[in-house]
Amino acid sequence: MTLTVVPVPGLPEVAPGADLASLVADGIAMAGIALADGDVVVVASKVVSKAEGRMVTEQPTPGAEAHRLAREVGFRPADVELILHETTTVLRSAPGVLVTETRQGFVCANAGVDRSNVGQEGAALLLPSDSDVWAGRLRDSLTQAFGVDVAVLISDTFGRPFRLGQVNVALGISGMRAVRDYRGQVDADGYTLHGTEIAVADEICSAAELVMNKLDRVPVAVVRGYDYPRGDGSGQDLLREPAQDLFR
Repeated sequence: MTLTVVPVPGLPEVAPGADLASLVADGIAMAGIALADGDVVVVASKVVSKAEGRMVTEQPTPGAEAHRLAREVGFRPADVELILHETTTVLRSAPGVLVTETRQGFVCANAGVDRSNVGQEGAALLLPSDSDVWAGRLRDSLTQAFGVDVAVLISDTFGRPFRLGQVNVALGISGMRAVRDYRGQVDADGYTLHGTEIAVADEICSAAELVMNKLDRVPVAVVRGYDYPRGDGSGQDLLREPAQDLFR
């Protein structure tokens, strides 16, 4: 297997209500990429949030809980209030750390609220309201525009409770399964695998991040050469049940 990851630079600043599918398709065409069956198009959640209008420009008025947590973590109370608005459960709080479960079910730092590369001073971006829906829309548009069968992943950068550093993971999925399940299969030594489930959607997003980069304003990448498991996947498939989450 030979894997190719190609960046798609040059997309314009995405405004609320923009036709993101057309912008992505035009960017792929201008990059000289001829999409082929089996390609995976990875799109940064940030441009999805911008197109959806998930930008907050006004500082919310912090409540008592926001003030309490702000003193503990060292954030501005208004920032904590914004995080709490996108949060169902605060899981961890310590100096410099606020880990929450978002309204979409993701466990991450600061409910995914982001102030980097927003395009407007003082503004903040929230996670897309439904990344699976966006992945499906983009896939339908790209399939129609290029006449090929591709998968689409919406990616964002999350930390990990057991390893240093962040990696890109899949928030939204269309056209592939989130996990390649090896359970019940037999390895070369005759051993039957019992617990091996590889989060291939996350792995593809992490590979794409290597060419997208945080500072280069490359919101799209095309991954080619991986025989991903076809089917109807969802970013929700990668969420661990609370009863099985030993890090809570």
